[in-house]
Amino acid sequence: MMSLLTALQATQVEALPEDAAAAEPVATAANAAAPASLDLLDLVLKASIPVQFIMLLLVVASIASWVIIFRKRAVLRRAAREAEQFEERFWSGAELSKLYSGATERGRTLGGSEAIFEAGFREFNRVRTRRGVDGRAQLEAAQRAMRVTTSRELDGLEHNLELLANIGSTAPYIGLVGTVFGIMVTMNSLLASNQQVGIKDVAPGISEALLATAIGLFVAIPAVWAYNRFASGVERLAVRYDAFAEEFSSILQRQAHVDD
Repeated sequence: MMSLLTALQATQVEALPEDAAAAEPVATAANAAAPASLDLLDLVLKASIPVQFIMLLLVVASIASWVIIFRKRAVLRRAAREAEQFEERFWSGAELSKLYSGATERGRTLGGSEAIFEAGFREFNRVRTRRGVDGRAQLEAAQRAMRVTTSRELDGLEHNLELLANIGSTAPYIGLVGTVFGIMVTMNSLLASNQQVGIKDVAPGISEALLATAIGLFVAIPAVWAYNRFASGVERLAVRYDAFAEEFSSILQRQAHVDD
């Protein structure tokens, strides 16, 4: 009886190392099943030459779009601020001749509403000095000058917006071209190996190819958003310039009538 109990105790003690040994393969399998981290730089370096060229092209387009975004943001803010400041002086009751003298000072760069005012008032005074010219001709000349200046101001505000729109609309398609090239290169290399392949053999090449599409989307989204925002800002300034030109035309019309 004592020998039987001793044998049972020995059996229980020896079962513990077996359980620990059985737990080791489970832990190893769990570690193997953990997903590997995605190394984007490694994907770029291992991509084919056409895909790398397309990625480089997208990076250059992204840099250009961000340069345009920051510059255009500063330009539109300055234009809105200058228009507000001049219109405050204009409607404060200051004399037109004093405003014109201040606008024509040397070393000053005119823009926005002030440039429209300067062009209209200059043309109005120039035509008024001619003999036999009625008030309607003076007003029409001033309005033409203001329309030309308004068009020039808006053209400056819209500068590079077309490039921003082109980047936003074409970047996804350029990235898709890189994806197509990447998949083609991957498939050709696997077919040339004449070996049975699995998902582990295809996945790296597909990941490299899809990275080009992802870069294209990251380039396009900020460009499209910025274009829509800046286009709305330019449109608001255009409405503001047109309204100021109409109001100034009314003032010149009354002044031409008094002179007549």
